[in-house]
Amino acid sequence: MEASKALFTNDAVVLGILILILAAIFKTEKMKAFEKFYKFVPALLLCYFVPSFFNSLNIISGQESKLYFVVSRYLLPTALVLLTLSIDLKQIAQLGPKAIIMFMTGTVGIVVGGALTILIIALFNPAMVGGEGPEAMWRGMTTIAGTWIGGGANMTAMKEVFEVSDYTFSAMVTVDVLVASVWMAFLLYGAGISNKIDAWLKADNSAIEEVKKRVEQFQAKVTKVASFQDLMMIVAVGFGITALSHLLADFIAPFIKTNLPGLAKFSLTSKFFWLIIFATTGGLILSFTKVRNLEGVGASKIGSVFIYILVATIGMKMDIRAIFQRPDIFLIGSIWIAIHAALLFIVAKIIRAPFFFLAVGSQANIGGAASAPVVASAFHPSLAPVGVLLAVFGYALGTYGAYFCGILMQLVAP
Repeated sequence: MEASKALFTNDAVVLGILILILAAIFKTEKMKAFEKFYKFVPALLLCYFVPSFFNSLNIISGQESKLYFVVSRYLLPTALVLLTLSIDLKQIAQLGPKAIIMFMTGTVGIVVGGALTILIIALFNPAMVGGEGPEAMWRGMTTIAGTWIGGGANMTAMKEVFEVSDYTFSAMVTVDVLVASVWMAFLLYGAGISNKIDAWLKADNSAIEEVKKRVEQFQAKVTKVASFQDLMMIVAVGFGITALSHLLADFIAPFIKTNLPGLAKFSLTSKFFWLIIFATTGGLILSFTKVRNLEGVGASKIGSVFIYILVATIGMKMDIRAIFQRPDIFLIGSIWIAIHAALLFIVAKIIRAPFFFLAVGSQANIGGAASAPVVASAFHPSLAPVGVLLAVFGYALGTYGAYFCGILMQLVAP
């Protein structure tokens, strides 16, 4: 789909527009006139969708803008540092095995869902999921499996392994962005009504509430009016660890790529992978030091601001018009994600897992390290590391899971 020139292409202007959108959303959220509206539509969901409408209306362009790259490489790792400063790692460990179970359920839903999607659509229109050679739809679907279980590196790996044509690959990228974006919007909405969903699931979320409670107690204990020096320390710690993370990632990723190329299947040759790992690790290490007291002067609040800017830049990349260009392939993506979601809800209901584990386990698969912490922090800023840790599992499983999914789809393809 060819995009016409956006009204605003200067990224400084686009960033200003996005931040004004965020400010307007959070300002109106506290206004009595909008009380009923925000009761049904969470503010975080608007932070995601409003920029997507601006993109779809060609006011701004997520395709032309470099903001997502800048925010994901600079603000995201800094946010992870600031959000993990006050984390109680022992308490996170006590969340139990349900987080892993839900993550693995999400992976199985994608692996099995690909083959089931082909079987379902073949009942009505075999040509839609058929084809021969590099243009075959099942081949293109293997790249979606790669990115939905792992990430971009796994998606590219599947393109090469199953010899997917460039045309089919580009269509699959569009499906991935749009369908995954709509699903993420659903999860963000669910975060706003998680208590109701947990009640329906009959879930025991006491461990999650305990983590929140401990963080809030710590915040109350160390809270004070921030001085200029305090704010400068927050910025220095956040961006300092981010700088160190970039430095280490710039060394380790190329070293592994040159000396241990076989590890590419685990995304270990990706600089972004190492950036997220080192930033999160840095924040966790600092949580055992006096630096964690920076939480009392607003460390997590600044981290949350960065996360919301990231949410806006992710939303800006979604173009709703794409649905009307190739409705057939979006039907494929929609059925696939519905199978993934159904399996998650069934297992969550059986083991009484909180919606938090369902949402983060799913997004760790579908979205990876860039968006899993966003969904996790929608429940509480202190829970962001859970999203990162699960996303790391996704990177490790991505190539293997996607390859197995590809074989299954090849076997059932008409």
